[in-house]
Amino acid sequence: MNNLTDLREKLQSRELFADFTVEEIDQLLDLLDRVEAPAGQVIVRQDELGDCMYILVEGTASVTHHKDGHHVLLATLQAGDFFGELALVDEGPRSADVQATADCVLLKITQAVICAVAGVYPTAAFKLLIGIGRVLVERLRRSNQRYVDSLLFPIAGND
Repeated sequence: MNNLTDLREKLQSRELFADFTVEEIDQLLDLLDRVEAPAGQVIVRQDELGDCMYILVEGTASVTHHKDGHHVLLATLQAGDFFGELALVDEGPRSADVQATADCVLLKITQAVICAVAGVYPTAAFKLLIGIGRVLVERLRRSNQRYVDSLLFPIAGND
């Protein structure tokens, strides 16, 4: 990521920022912190309290839930994906580890950033929250479908 133009283009090609104007995305980018995570680093840890979300700009990361000695890979994240958004709502414990599987560049969004954007650039804040909502709805639909499929089509051998 060489400059602001490259970053803007990367983000605008993703669903979360598709409705943003150039000015709106630049205004938002001015408020975000850039975070670098080398491959292998845990970016967020399951059960720790969260207060921010991240947008993965470069690299890849894995999302893994741990319970009773079992480890379940929930997702593999690519550039443009985001995670940790629930912490913007409730500051509750993280539901999984997110670990860099390649060197990552991330943008950190805190509740303070959301409030600042809402106060100064309300249209950008609205678009950001609507974009997060759209992605969450899409994730929920996929999750619901997997759940229904698991009920209707039990794993072979468990009849």
